[in-house]
Amino acid sequence: SPVQARTMEQHDFEKGPLSMVSPGKVYRRDDDDATHSHQFNQLEGLVIDKHVTMADLKGTLELTAKHFFGQDRQTRLRPSFFPFTEPSVEMDVSCFKCNGA
Repeated sequence: SPVQARTMEQHDFEKGPLSMVSPGKVYRRDDDDATHSHQFNQLEGLVIDKHVTMADLKGTLELTAKHFFGQDRQTRLRPSFFPFTEPSVEMDVSCFKCNGA
């Protein structure tokens, strides 16, 4: 995103690694239906450092999901394809009402 690009350009990597989070609203040209909206909230993060792994991403996503949706939520990462990131995953969070039933 533009926020990530500007942050990378401005960051002095001689002073250490980069970690950032950028929340915001996203608008897209979609018709609303039961599972999609033309507007949604997005939380994007960026970490640049040595020895950062998918395990770090998984742990961060799990903690974030439990904070937002409750400690008893179950999470699952699924491999997915996005042309702008690699590797890529999607995260599922169990339903607050039926607990995934």
